[in-house]
Amino acid sequence: MGSLIKKRRKKMSKHKYRKRRKSNRHKKKSS
Repeated sequence: MGSLIKKRRKKMSKHKYRKRRKSNRHKKKSS
């Protein structure tokens, strides 16, 4: 799943990723 998130990160715009980073931070560590 780690590589999937990395690939999605590149497709996502930096603007959207930065805002989502805060709420996704807990989900990423949980995965």
